[in-house]
Amino acid sequence: MGKVLIKNARIVNENSIFEGDLLIKGDLIGKIAANISDDTAKVIDVQGKYLLPGVIDDQVHFREPGLTHKGDIASESRAAVAGGITTYMEQPNTTPQTTTIEKLEEKFEMGARSSFANYSFLFGGTNDNLEELKRLDKNACSGVKLFLGSSTGNMLVDDEEVIEKIFKNTEMVISAHCEDEGTIKRNLAEYKAKYGDDIPVKYHPKIRSVEACYLSSSKAIALAEKTGARLHVFHLSTGKETDLFRNDIPLEQKKITAEVCVHHLWFSEEDYDTKGTLIKWNPAVKAAEDRDRLWKALLDDRIDVIATDHAPHLLGEKDNVYTKAPSGGPLVQHALPALLEKVREKVISLEKVVQKMSHNPAILFQIEKRGFIREGYFADLAVVDLNAPYQVTKENIAYKCKWSPFEGTTFKSTVTHTFVNGHLAYENGNFSAERRAKRLTFNR
Repeated sequence: MGKVLIKNARIVNENSIFEGDLLIKGDLIGKIAANISDDTAKVIDVQGKYLLPGVIDDQVHFREPGLTHKGDIASESRAAVAGGITTYMEQPNTTPQTTTIEKLEEKFEMGARSSFANYSFLFGGTNDNLEELKRLDKNACSGVKLFLGSSTGNMLVDDEEVIEKIFKNTEMVISAHCEDEGTIKRNLAEYKAKYGDDIPVKYHPKIRSVEACYLSSSKAIALAEKTGARLHVFHLSTGKETDLFRNDIPLEQKKITAEVCVHHLWFSEEDYDTKGTLIKWNPAVKAAEDRDRLWKALLDDRIDVIATDHAPHLLGEKDNVYTKAPSGGPLVQHALPALLEKVREKVISLEKVVQKMSHNPAILFQIEKRGFIREGYFADLAVVDLNAPYQVTKENIAYKCKWSPFEGTTFKSTVTHTFVNGHLAYENGNFSAERRAKRLTFNR
């Protein structure tokens, strides 16, 4: 593998922005300095653009195996690279589910064959696989996933005794989908009595309500505090939940952490009238006030990570009555551009975006040599132009499902280059056919 010299970059790293050059040697960052010369390197001049550490997305559903009509590891990791995402953690609710060590290793084999971005997978906890979980090496994968509310794939864990045993029997990060199933079922029955199956989608946040989220996440946090488990609460969607998290200690010392997803920062319940089931997610997009409080908690560090919960479905599946339209949508290609829009609007700083999308996932999951622009680290990098508008259209969507909730949106910023382990995987709309992705390793 050769050398690449990135010249005249505005490097965004560890809460600072500075002008400089970066030399890639093989798959690693070899040198960072104000001015580097190397006659043997391929030179890429990025004058006026920003160089970021590649985004680490801690929550995606790439639908392989078993649901590959919606997406697969190759198609969705390719779309991720177009969005500056160089590393992802994929979820266990595939067919078959990733709930045994054998199935987990089969997923890693799929990643090795097909992925354009670095990969790890979460092991799914169930009501009856505790013994298998106990056998899992703490460095084998990114962590354990528990669905404490039902979602795509029917992996609901609802036996409280089992949940407590899981919390007591793993050192790994337990990532939890927190929605109270009993509350949701009662709410759904009430709305079905009024509307049948064709419930107006605007009631989705009333069915999968603030109370359903808060009841589940507060119980999970109480259990984590009781057992000493390392809990990471996925996709916060309510302002009320943000009060459950702390910002008075560094991330490295936190035992209980939180994530927010791009759609909960961007959309509100006012968008259901125009977007319909395209923005039907679990947990639901809620009120504008909830969105405002999520932003506040993100900026004051009660929320640690921004992710996507990328979960593609075909348009034909989404175009259905409420009870039959699946929840989830594709986001990996457009998450970083959406956040860059908020940078331009001065809602969040570029340094904070990098902290929440690159640094913090690496710290939280103890990923080895990724998430920062440092000499000796893997050269996972994204170049962005904050003054290069483009409109999201069917023609430039890379997802296998060929739609986006952002379709028709004009972003003022563009991801121009993405490097994965030093390899230029994406450049100005063009993808490399070569895959240089690696399985993640951890320092635990």
